[in-house]
Amino acid sequence: MPSSTSSSETASSEAALDARAIVDRPGFVRLTASDRPGVAQPVPEREIPQRPWPAMLATAALIFCLALGVWEWRMRAIGLAAGDLGDSPSGWAEQRRRLDAGGVQVAIVGDSRILFGTDLDRYERVTGVRPVQLALPGTNGRYLLENVAHHSSFDGLLIVGISEVHYFGNPPGRATDALARYAFESPSQWSGQQLYVMLSRELAFLDDNYRLSKLVRRLDHGWRAGARGEYGRPWKLYTMTDDRQARMWAPIERPGFLQDHARYAWFAAPPRKLDDAVIASTQRITREAVAAIRARGGEVVFLRPPASGPLHEKQVAALPRARGWDPLLRDAGVQGVYFDDEPAMRGLAIPEYSHVSAACATVYTDAYARALARLTPRVSVRADAPPPLSPADCADR
Repeated sequence: MPSSTSSSETASSEAALDARAIVDRPGFVRLTASDRPGVAQPVPEREIPQRPWPAMLATAALIFCLALGVWEWRMRAIGLAAGDLGDSPSGWAEQRRRLDAGGVQVAIVGDSRILFGTDLDRYERVTGVRPVQLALPGTNGRYLLENVAHHSSFDGLLIVGISEVHYFGNPPGRATDALARYAFESPSQWSGQQLYVMLSRELAFLDDNYRLSKLVRRLDHGWRAGARGEYGRPWKLYTMTDDRQARMWAPIERPGFLQDHARYAWFAAPPRKLDDAVIASTQRITREAVAAIRARGGEVVFLRPPASGPLHEKQVAALPRARGWDPLLRDAGVQGVYFDDEPAMRGLAIPEYSHVSAACATVYTDAYARALARLTPRVSVRADAPPPLSPADCADR
């Protein structure tokens, strides 16, 4: 009579044979512990089938390259270009830190008008100094002025470009993200910015304004009644190169859908109400910021860049010069240049009513640099500076 021990060993051997038979079965089968009774193996196993892996990898790489090439071609066809480095919070923070390093003679803060309207190369050719560009689109420049005044040791000349409606009434806009990134930038954010800039010098399709996710959202224009799509918001308006040198994007300068859309976007949002309390608060904040910069030996000047057409009329109606610009400068005790007061700043090309064209930005910069040289000893015109420009120099370009 067989012993209980030999019976147990026989059962275990048979279970192991059954398990090996299951394990060895061919095909793409996912094995679990339940398929292997008596075998302690908690991790599931999956057989890798025999396939032409090198050929499959080569095919996938070829499809990827073709798709990438087609998308790059399509983006360049609509006007995007390699070398447009984008305008991220990290890029702004990098320039802001230059003020902390010291030695900066001129810096610029404000909104998109002074950003698009400043040609850094031209300013340098006229004055011998290259400004640090800190203006931001969609931003109330007052918040940037406050940051430089109260959170830096900057003692040079700060140029504040304003659109009164923005400066007096708007929330901070993009300044919130930019200032947060300046205060803290993680290693991944820093490295991501460096990688993006490096690749953007060669590839156009990386433009953040034309990501596929944004393009999909823009398809819905009037399809759903009552739904607010992307058409009421500005799309791509400018290009950005080294030192945050911004220029109006060429397709916006040409008549057509993109120019019409840019014009429409300025009227999509209702105007903000600017009551006396808001104006008084803005004057106080400006006065205190100017005083803080002057206390350490710096100076502040204001610029009102050009605008035109119904947008300019709308903004002047919302805040007339006698209620906004003039009292602001008088209360803070600062000098300023309003574009209507300078012949060289009138009649410039403003394709979408709000920003000067790329060519006219050079003319405007030349004009305001020379105007500032008349107002403050902080700016002087070089002896070998090029001749002054006029609106005629950019009228047909």
